Amino acid sequence: MARRTVLTGIKPTGTPHLGNYLGAIRPALALARDPELSAAYFIADYHALTILPRPEEVIDQTYQVAATWLALGLDPARTIFFRQSDVPELFELAWVLACCTSKGWMNKAHAYKARVAENQAAGVEDLDAGINMGLYSYPVLMAADILLFETDLVPVGRDQQQHVEIARDIAQRFNHVYGDVLHLPEALIPEEVAIVPGTDGRKMSKSHGNILPLFAPARQLRKAVMRIVTDSTPPEAPKDPDSSSVFQLYSLLATPAQRDELAARLRQGIGWGDAKQALYELLDDHLREPRARYDELMADRARIDRLLDEGAERARAVARPVMDRVRAATGIGRR
Repeated sequence: MARRTVLTGIKPTGTPHLGNYLGAIRPALALARDPELSAAYFIADYHALTILPRPEEVIDQTYQVAATWLALGLDPARTIFFRQSDVPELFELAWVLACCTSKGWMNKAHAYKARVAENQAAGVEDLDAGINMGLYSYPVLMAADILLFETDLVPVGRDQQQHVEIARDIAQRFNHVYGDVLHLPEALIPEEVAIVPGTDGRKMSKSHGNILPLFAPARQLRKAVMRIVTDSTPPEAPKDPDSSSVFQLYSLLATPAQRDELAARLRQGIGWGDAKQALYELLDDHLREPRARYDELMADRARIDRLLDEGAERARAVARPVMDRVRAATGIGRR
């Protein structure tokens, strides 16, 4: 029985942070180690262009994302790990799929609707102001990302389930017109998703500026931990662990014994500074070796390029037969 394929893409925007690791990277690495699954993970560099970043940012952050996954344990021999831009078949398929995609589907895409709502709230007369065609039609490229690799499972949160639903809709429309060519994917929605609080108590996000950077030097990491917002409860007063961002973050990495010990200390009464120090020590211990690997990789970008090039060749070996079937079905190309 063939192994099922699991696929996910990582957009190279911003500094990799603890929320990325706990919410997405760690669960994806666990899937990649599952012997019953075949994993394909890619850096979605073309998706990053919807915000028109500077070219040097795209280049540097692509290396950061690649080094992050490799440093945290991704095995490029076991996982197809590649840059989206190194697989030209993706963009050919995206055009074919665009021709099978209703404009109405794109009008309902969450990212597009959110930008329209922002314009409406701001009183902007043109509700499409500031919205480029890349942002508007990116669900089509995302569908190509999924469908080109005959993906079975796409791990997403419930708020991103629509991406997989659109990919299925487009594939079904294509198959209705041209025959049973494209494999239909399914969303893999984890029952429990780690909600990682940021330094201000809101969900950790680059856009909020409340992150704990994954691979910052130890001193910088400690400084970020010490900035976590806490209340003014006196040090000696008992504290409720469950209402504390510090404890929530600690719990996401601690063993049950470590978690119970810090919870007991908080209930007995310790200062927030002591609790933050405990969190910092846990984070530093957990990230020390990955940080060293990350620094080594970022100092040897040729090695990252080599691994991504090898991954691209493996990705294209999967993509070419699918694209051949699509061309044959649509009557495109020489016979």
